Amino acid sequence: MKKHFLATLVLSGLCLGATAQKVKFTEYDLNNGLHVILHQDKTAPVVAVSVMYHVGSKDEDPQRTGFAHFFEHLLFEGSPNLKRGEFMKTVSSNGGQNNANTSHDRTFYYEMFPSNQLELGLWLESERMLHPKIDENGVRTQNEVVKEEKRLRIDNSPYGKFAENIFRHLFKGTPYEWQPIGSMEHLDAAKLDEFLAFFKKYYAPGNAVLTIAGDIDVEKTKTLVKKYFDEVPKGAPVVKTPYKLPEINKQIIDTAYDANIQIPAIFTAYRVPGMRSRDSKVMEMISSVLSGGGSSRLNRKMVDEKKTALQVSAFNYGLENHGAYIALALPNNNTPLTDLLNDIDAEVLNLQTDLITEKEFKKLQNQFENSYVSANSRMLGVAENLASGYTFHNKNTNDINEELDIIKSITREEIRTVAKKYLNKDQRVVLYYLPKK
Repeated sequence: MKKHFLATLVLSGLCLGATAQKVKFTEYDLNNGLHVILHQDKTAPVVAVSVMYHVGSKDEDPQRTGFAHFFEHLLFEGSPNLKRGEFMKTVSSNGGQNNANTSHDRTFYYEMFPSNQLELGLWLESERMLHPKIDENGVRTQNEVVKEEKRLRIDNSPYGKFAENIFRHLFKGTPYEWQPIGSMEHLDAAKLDEFLAFFKKYYAPGNAVLTIAGDIDVEKTKTLVKKYFDEVPKGAPVVKTPYKLPEINKQIIDTAYDANIQIPAIFTAYRVPGMRSRDSKVMEMISSVLSGGGSSRLNRKMVDEKKTALQVSAFNYGLENHGAYIALALPNNNTPLTDLLNDIDAEVLNLQTDLITEKEFKKLQNQFENSYVSANSRMLGVAENLASGYTFHNKNTNDINEELDIIKSITREEIRTVAKKYLNKDQRVVLYYLPKK
């Protein structure tokens, strides 16, 4: 869902302070299996109400891709008590804002309200979970919305298909092979019964986390949660389909063509561990050493000194079961893409051979502490991070408080070891991304 509403200035506040603080929370389960997490912060009179469903594109039938993202839209269609189109109007007319997003692994819905509208937020989310409007009219309407979104964000966007081209090699034969937007042909072919079955399977309370963060009274909020969610039927346990990830033991090289670009690009991608792994955190630190800011190694070398690149970046794409570590560069002065690739590879080799400097290491730790504080400085960020801890870290909601300690415990030697382990040429995909003539 990509619609936004103007919110009052106070909704954008909510700082927890300049240094990292422990996030306190209360958690419990309703009888129907819904996990509830409450975080009280009376800094400002606002509240975030969110529901994270443990369903993403990796949970789809390979012949019906795009369902999870489709439901991100479809579940705004209303309910028996909420007319079509009234969901977002109700939020905005009561001083709030709302949105939703879908990844390979989960779907996240939220409302931000003045705290005196907490009950309204709970009612809206319970309506969505209890009895959403899923009918032919809604499916047809949202099908057109999703198609337009795909045209805008993927088909007609510069470099919009890079992830699609990388993932089909990196995760071939697994549910991570396709992107959350899915296939329009699959959505066109799907029958209403298939959408109803998908909802029944994945949107039950036992597959969801309700997180409320902000200016709340914990005991009163528990009473409201029970009032609005206790009647939702339990649903059957969700059983994830196991799969085996085929090994990559030689470099995969591919070329993609894009009519939306004039400047080519080079991408490299390595398969790395999923977000539960300590190594995933190390990969995030490696990406920061390489391209985190203007003084990072790749930016300094390729953009500032050699002036061979207009832009260079490296990032860790963390997923639940696996991850993708991606580096990319856009050439300056008609520099050959192979030269850019060689420069990136040289800096990776340096990381694999030598320890980063103490100065770099201290800067790295400061960057990650600042990022941690920033991520938990708003109630929505706290709500999402609490829900993610429970959903993706073996029901460890306290992951929100442990993450920074893990980052601080990572050593320079560990950074070198992890770079050696995963960033090898015979374990990667190289994608030449070229303008289509």
